[in-house]
Amino acid sequence: MEDGQRNRGRLAGGMAKSVVFGIVVLAGAGLLAACSALPASGPLANDVVSDQAPQGALGGYVVADIDERVASISASQPRDSFKRVFTKGAPAPDLRIGISDSVVVTIWEAAAGGLFSAAPNTLSLAAGSRTATIPEQVVARDGTIEVPYAGRLKVAGLRPAEVEQKIVEALAHKAIEPQVVVTIAKSLSNTVSVGGEVTTGARVPLTTKGDKILDVIAEAGGIHIPASDAFIRLTRGKRTVSVAYNAILAHPEENIYVAPGDFITVIRDPQTFTAFGGTGRNAQVPFDAAGITLDEAIAKAGGLLDYRADPDGIFLLRFEPTPLVAQLLPGRELPSQGDLVPVVYRLNLRGANSFFLARSFPMRDKDMLYVANSASDPLQKALGLFSSVIAPATLGASVYGAVK
Repeated sequence: MEDGQRNRGRLAGGMAKSVVFGIVVLAGAGLLAACSALPASGPLANDVVSDQAPQGALGGYVVADIDERVASISASQPRDSFKRVFTKGAPAPDLRIGISDSVVVTIWEAAAGGLFSAAPNTLSLAAGSRTATIPEQVVARDGTIEVPYAGRLKVAGLRPAEVEQKIVEALAHKAIEPQVVVTIAKSLSNTVSVGGEVTTGARVPLTTKGDKILDVIAEAGGIHIPASDAFIRLTRGKRTVSVAYNAILAHPEENIYVAPGDFITVIRDPQTFTAFGGTGRNAQVPFDAAGITLDEAIAKAGGLLDYRADPDGIFLLRFEPTPLVAQLLPGRELPSQGDLVPVVYRLNLRGANSFFLARSFPMRDKDMLYVANSASDPLQKALGLFSSVIAPATLGASVYGAVK
């Protein structure tokens, strides 16, 4: 009787094991066959490289490995610069009298009894004085002012000292050894317009000592946005250049002298890059600085995931000017897409030197950082799914065998 029960138990256990084995075989075969169909965050490193545009193609992208030469070429590209575009180290502008400026003329004579010694009270401080101050007047649209006994004199475009000499010459044979001082009481022509993300937009008058970009922004109350998001846009004539506010702080030579008629606009333009793939953070990531390098970008994206990321497959995607790409890839026929070529920069982080290359490779606004999954990642996913499928069957077989 007991022998029969033991035999039935062994038979049931064997049947349970057979069922489990059959499930394992079927599940394993199905999962291994479907490895390529499992979800993934993007192409593998080999796929990115192999899918680049062939020689002479009309579309597609090219791949450039980041080495010392490529990193050096990228780092040496000229950045937007006020100094390079506008001044090349020029001194403060020489301010001149302009139309709509208000000027005050004071005239001295060497002795009493001259033209201005007994001048009306509107012109002199006291009767019998040797000094006369002409009331403040605005430079007319024709660029002239009125000086008693000298007539209308053209002063627009002249320095105050030049106007003084011009008045002295006009009064030379009329007044007694005249001496003249010309003062600009209010200057509308020698101003800079400041607007945008500043506390108070204004037309800031310039001083004869010379005023720089940060000086006039301070006169307008300073910026009211985070410095890392601020860009200073300077328009002079037909040329406009934008430079990061933090870049001006980091490179004082960019804090150039402004010139009359300049327009300064503070704009908010957060610098960001997007991170995809095997990083700890798949998101749009702000620079939070005037500029960052590739190693800093990887760190800001959460670094590489040990169980997923392929250190051979660190890719940076951006559009580059055709002349630059021709310099990066000499002799390579580039995709014909106008002035810009899609470039995928590849970095291999398996070597320690690659970290130094990443530190010397600058990021740009709106770059895309992609870290490919390792080649074993699909298999790991399949094994995980495989385990979740056979676990219930194994548990059921164990319970069935125990009960029987």
